[in-house]
Amino acid sequence: MTSTQGVHIHPAVDHGIAKGSPGFSGGVLTCHCATNPVKVRVSAQTAHNHVCGCTKCWKPDDAVFSQIAVVSRDSVEVLEGADKLEVVDAGAAIQRHRCRECGVHMYGRIENKDHPFYGLDFVHTELSGEQGWSAPEFAAFVSSVIESGVEPSRMDGIRSRLRELGLEPYDALSPPLMDAIATSIAKRSGALPA
Repeated sequence: MTSTQGVHIHPAVDHGIAKGSPGFSGGVLTCHCATNPVKVRVSAQTAHNHVCGCTKCWKPDDAVFSQIAVVSRDSVEVLEGADKLEVVDAGAAIQRHRCRECGVHMYGRIENKDHPFYGLDFVHTELSGEQGWSAPEFAAFVSSVIESGVEPSRMDGIRSRLRELGLEPYDALSPPLMDAIATSIAKRSGALPA
């Protein structure tokens, strides 16, 4: 059996996963600036919360994975510091809006109306002081942590630790999300009724 001692995933899950609260209705995300931080209100509970190993998502210092969830885009409102936000990569499918001073990603938005996840924004609930956000459910793009410099020899330990935490590791998204993508594509192509 692979040892998971000393394997760190993300500060929000390393010591166990907090359950979401029924009826939770959101909170305020705050960037890491000591003065005049960017503040974003998320006025709904999130869904599909997960840890992500991709190299595009923002990760706190020393974290191997990011933690990201989705929420309806009409539930996301910039309260303060809009002038400090910039899009990280205008060519990416997810337009990640970060604070240009501290670098923290505040939300990601899909502008392409043909994208299967159009209408959803991606948020980092760890930026909120409120408790009750949906709990992480799985790990996505696990192999991609190698692209960020993690030694391939560590992957067995990382996958084992994810499973210990109850976060099934996938090298894509979870099966329900992959099904949603395939369904959207099939409807657009005519393989399934729209």
